[in-house]
Formats: sequence, C-alpha cells, structure tokens
Amino acid sequence: MGFTTGQVIQEFLYDDDVDSAVRQGVEEATGTELVDEEYGDVSDGTIIWWRDDDGGQEELTDMLVDAQANLDDGGLIWVLTPKPGRDGHVVPADVEEAARTAGMLATSAISVGPAWNGIRIASRSRSRR
Repeated sequence: MGFTTGQVIQEFLYDDDVDSAVRQGVEEATGTELVDEEYGDVSDGTIIWWRDDDGGQEELTDMLVDAQANLDDGGLIWVLTPKPGRDGHVVPADVEEAARTAGMLATSAISVGPAWNGIRIASRSRSRR
C-alpha cells in the first residue's frame, strides 16, 4: 500500500468487519500501531474503511476532506471497500467521484484481502508556490 517505516497511519470507520490481516500488514510495514479518528496530530497516511451503509458520495467526500485535514503533504489515503458480491460493496465510480468533488484524484486500485479492495486517493498539496 506504499506505507513505510516510522509513518503514522490514521484509520477511519474501524468496525468488526475490517480485515485484521490488512491492519497488521500496515502496522508491520510502519512499525507503529494505527491511530484512530480521534488522533489530533498530523498523520502520514490514512485508511478509510467505507461501506455502502456508511453513506453516499457526499458523506464520503466529507470523510476525505476530514482525513486530509490531518494529513501531511504527500500522505496517502486509501479507501477500502468490500469487494463485489460482499455486503456493503461500493461501486468504484462512487469513490472516484467523491475524490474529485473533494479536489483529490483516485490514482489506482488493488485487492487488499479476500473481502476488501482499495482505491488510492492522492490529496492536493498544502504548499502554495
């Protein structure tokens, strides 16, 4: 997923349906435990577990904006959604549209486990040149 040693990764919408192997893999890659949505400092990356009952495009747009508020420049955002045929499946086009509305760009998609797909979201830089 592109996370590296020493990074702080913030996790949103954790629930008992998430893939613990994905979480463990991120913690092993970074050497740090995931921090929750209440974390009040800058993070290096974000994981959002998003299901169709978490809301529509507007709510996901708001979640992406919230996630970006704590994100360091160049930080990665991953929106993880249940795979097709699984409860809570979200159409990738909905994630892409929410990212565009938030001023971000969906850049790639991967399978992150047997039940979850991930869409990488690139956030805009905070620096003004």
